Formats: sequence, structure tokens, C-alpha cells
Amino acid sequence: MTDMPELTDRAALDRNRQRARSDPALFLHEHAADDLQDRLSVVNRTFTAPAVVTPFPEVWADRMPDARIVPDAETLDLVPGAHDLVIHALAMHWANDPVGQIIQSRRALKPDGLFLGAAFGGRTLSELRAALGQAEVEVAGGLSPRVAPMGDIRDLGALLQRAGLALPVADGFTMTVRYRDALHLMRDLRAMGEANALTTRPRRPTRRQVLLRAAELYAEGYADTDGFVPATFELVALTGWAPDDSQPQPLRPGSATHSLAEALGSAETKLRD
Repeated sequence: MTDMPELTDRAALDRNRQRARSDPALFLHEHAADDLQDRLSVVNRTFTAPAVVTPFPEVWADRMPDARIVPDAETLDLVPGAHDLVIHALAMHWANDPVGQIIQSRRALKPDGLFLGAAFGGRTLSELRAALGQAEVEVAGGLSPRVAPMGDIRDLGALLQRAGLALPVADGFTMTVRYRDALHLMRDLRAMGEANALTTRPRRPTRRQVLLRAAELYAEGYADTDGFVPATFELVALTGWAPDDSQPQPLRPGSATHSLAEALGSAETKLRD
């Protein structure tokens, strides 16, 4: 672990997740799990020693009954070199060291083992961020940290390379969920265990006037013709392999034996000196 400042108050995060278990709304975790399983189904390999990093093991218990399931702690409870598949399921946005989470996952892989992750992308909750920010400025005269930062797809893909994974790929898609109003969305976020757990969060309850104004702004800016408001969730899938000599290697620059013109079947025109 490094001396980097802590983004997340882990004790508060644990409380939020425990409170959510009394009446959970885990449809995003379930959707991400289904998507990751669909991606696994097209990989021409049988995995015999999988591990899943998740804050909600109940989502994966039936999907992967033989997997080792561990919580998304800062230090992952994974044995180096013990797994041919590690899945990191929709928890990276709360990690104080996201690249460290992937590095630990890579170390847990056997050579040529697969890392597969699901993470929230930067467009997640864009409408709520805008409405809450404007409402707080209007009512309270300032801004407070309220939503965990989430990287865009390019930044998340770069984490795979920084972690030393081979053949890294990042791709994503957005889901739009319709809610009766912004307050209904906020209740759903609490039921997902996604209430504010930032270390720098305000330690007092949000003023009611801020929440009501945010709901007004949300409806004014985004409501559809039926009066419902959309909430955007961007899900990014991350794929990489533990390095192994059997994997395809990039060619050394200048080692090509045929020109591009030959490959395209066209005439090559030399430039003047």
C-alpha cells in the first residue's frame, strides 16, 4: 500500500452496504454479472480455478458456485498464482488504489490467466451530478463531494496496461433507467449500497431544500413526456491476460517483409527527396 490520500471511508462504505442488504436493489450488479458471463461464453477455454471480487457475493453464488468469492478490500484475499480467472465485479470506483486492485488480481492469476472486470464509467449518473451540483450552489452557496469519481473508458483501459496485463481491451455500454423522480433514484442508490462514502463527504445530513431543489432541476432538465426522469449508468468491461510466452507478441518495428502497397495490391509511389 502507498501513502496516497484515502478517497473512500471504508467503514462508511461497509455500513452503507450492510444497510442496503435489508432491502437490496442489486439489478446493476446482476446485469454486470450476466454481461461478464456472456463474455466468458465466447472465450475458447474452460476455467477450473476462478475467483470473484465482489461486495455482494449473493449475486455470484449461483452463477459461479465453484469460484472463490472475496470482498473488495484494499488488500484482496487472493493467493498469488492460484487462479486461471479473476473477475472484479463493479466495485473499483470505491477503491482507494484502483490500479492496485488490478495488480493484485494479476498476481493471483496463473500464466495466461484471464482478468475480467466490470466498472462504472464516467458518464454514470451524469444527470444527478449536474442537478445536485446546481442545487447545492443555489441553496447552500457551494459544492460538496457527493458522487465517487469514475474514469472514462480510456482511463480505465490504461489501468490494465499499468497493471502489467497483456492484450488489454476496454469497451463499454450505457444503460438508461427511468425513475419516478430524483428522490426515487436516490433511494435506489442507497439500496444498492451506493450512498456517499467519500472521506471528504459532508458529515451532516444534506439539507432538505437541496434535495428538493435537485429533484426540481432534474425534472426540468431531463423528464420525458411521461414525467419520468432518466438515470444513465455506463458499464465498462475490462479484459486482460496474465503475461505468458504463448501469447501473440507485437512485431519489432522495421521487421515487416512486405510493404503496405503489396498487401493492398496497389502501386507504390516513392516520394521525392
